[in-house]
Amino acid sequence: MTDPSSPEPAPGRASADRASADSTAADPTVGAGGAAAEPGPGRTIRSLWRHRDFMMLWSGQSVSEIGAALTMVALPLTAVVVLHASTFQVGLLSAAGTVSFLLVALPAGLVVDRVRKRALMIWCDISRMLIIGSVPLAAALGVLTMVQLFAVALLAGLATVFFDVSYQSYVPTLIDRDRLHDGNGKIGATQAFAQVAGPGLGGGLFGLLRAGAMAVNAGSYAVSALTLIMIRSREAKPRRAEPSAQVGVRPPAQPAGAADTQQARRAGLAGLRGEIFAGLAFVARQPVLRKIAACTGTANLFGSMATALEIIFLVRVLHVRPADTGLLLSLGSLGGIAGGVLSGRLSRWIGNARIIWFSMLVFGVVPIVMPLSEPGPRLALFPIAIFGLSFTAVVYNVAQLSYRQLICPPELLGRMNAAIRWIVWGTLPLGGLLGGVLGSASVLGVRPTIWVSVVGSWAVAFWVVFSPLRTMRDIPAQDLVTAASGEQSLVAA
Repeated sequence: MTDPSSPEPAPGRASADRASADSTAADPTVGAGGAAAEPGPGRTIRSLWRHRDFMMLWSGQSVSEIGAALTMVALPLTAVVVLHASTFQVGLLSAAGTVSFLLVALPAGLVVDRVRKRALMIWCDISRMLIIGSVPLAAALGVLTMVQLFAVALLAGLATVFFDVSYQSYVPTLIDRDRLHDGNGKIGATQAFAQVAGPGLGGGLFGLLRAGAMAVNAGSYAVSALTLIMIRSREAKPRRAEPSAQVGVRPPAQPAGAADTQQARRAGLAGLRGEIFAGLAFVARQPVLRKIAACTGTANLFGSMATALEIIFLVRVLHVRPADTGLLLSLGSLGGIAGGVLSGRLSRWIGNARIIWFSMLVFGVVPIVMPLSEPGPRLALFPIAIFGLSFTAVVYNVAQLSYRQLICPPELLGRMNAAIRWIVWGTLPLGGLLGGVLGSASVLGVRPTIWVSVVGSWAVAFWVVFSPLRTMRDIPAQDLVTAASGEQSLVAA
């Protein structure tokens, strides 16, 4: 499981009437002719379907999500089929694509909080377009190598870190806070659809175009960059608050003598470290965020154990033909689309705070049927389990992301999102390794390891059940006021 009331101003919302003329003129992403900003907080739009800027953001991201899912299949296929890569090289290629989240996610959060998020996302999309586009070009010229694929995976992963952190922090500045759950639900639904359509599309296009299939992904990033450029809402340049005013940042000690350059440099580095780790400090001090991070991180640990063994379980234990494995996984992934569509209604019915633990504890029971699958009629239990897992993951992720966006002060949104992403993605490689070890016949075997995975994935719900969320229906008003107060202090800084 990987990585949103009242119509109050959204955290960090930089509306056109607040942005200064200087910051508007300095923004290279402002639409031609200085088009007026879309209605934002305080200017209610009845439906996000009528919110032009959100629809631009959503449509562009939907296209690029499908392109990214396509590349998850096409890139390793290029390595195996075109360059005849070894098993170790393919594993290294996979690691190169995700290692950036562990290495640069925390400093990326600081960068996101210091710059205009939309401009950064545009540059990330352009970078990924050029990086991914280099693969079909090199293949056409006959100069493609594994070294280039490693570099492509690493650099594209680096751009993705900055884009993802910016994206999660930009949405609350674009739409009203009472529309966050709806907006995150729409985004979650299209991400789930990409997981359904992308792999099959990637395999089909690779069969036709070989490495040229990567050109489709490069084109998807071009579409995403274009839709971001077409957003009319102006985003003011973030104003840096004093360290003493920032949540979780201890002001560095001032040197006794101004002439002591070395001591001043050390004090400056200490302050920079404090700002980078401010997101982690904020998460550590928030009881609910601590439990959300623990729940999501351990869910990813157990979930990646099962993911590492799914294909082996289907082919070697359930004797499913390789051609049918993708169909079963795609059918199950439809649960993510259903979760995205229904997440807003479920949040209103159950409560936007209560749904966080309810989704994991109640909906999360369904995936436990996975290891009960057998050849024959009971094979249907496998896509049912994947459907339940996908549904639960999207409903939970939409709810907890919306909670984070609503309670975090705007000057810390980027660093808080980066800290959460750093924690919860850090368990993925460990879970895959653990699944491979436990799944071997000499240890537990495939089916018992999947039992450990699905039961563990359900049990992690108790992180959030035994938290302040258990007594809440909706996010308390005082928590929302805290975020709004953070916006006021940021503007005054």
